[in-house]
Amino acid sequence: MIGPIRNYPVGNVSMVNPTEAVGKVRNVDAVGRDKASVFKVEKAECQTCKNRKYVDASNDPNVSFKTPTHISPRSSYAIVSAHEQEHVTKAYNTAGKKDGRVIYASVSLKMSVCPECHTPYVSGGVTKSQIKYDTTNPYENNRKSLEGSVLTGINTDLKA
Repeated sequence: MIGPIRNYPVGNVSMVNPTEAVGKVRNVDAVGRDKASVFKVEKAECQTCKNRKYVDASNDPNVSFKTPTHISPRSSYAIVSAHEQEHVTKAYNTAGKKDGRVIYASVSLKMSVCPECHTPYVSGGVTKSQIKYDTTNPYENNRKSLEGSVLTGINTDLKA
């Protein structure tokens, strides 16, 4: 035999008549969140990210970031990638002007995490390229052999 249904209230809600208790619930918004514990959290601006500056350390003239510039962590990937692409474009332009061809051009981006706010960002990049020049020019070949003959023996180990 099953006994009578007992009324065990949980908070302001009764198991026997739950619709009655809903009207008694106070301090709760339409979604059911407690109004006392709901508040807006505004993210404080991270001073480390705010003061971070990027500068190009290469010897390539006419590329961006020759003067220290601030980049937000959210846009660091796009901006640093575009900057490194400037170096790749410069390698292709240099090769084209001197009858050379680019053997390879690689870009590496370095990722970091801000120690203050733990936001990931691109902290820098390195572009490596190799250009091979046409060596069928006889004047260029003669110059290289002449320079090679002058430099032969210049670094001699006399202790051997």
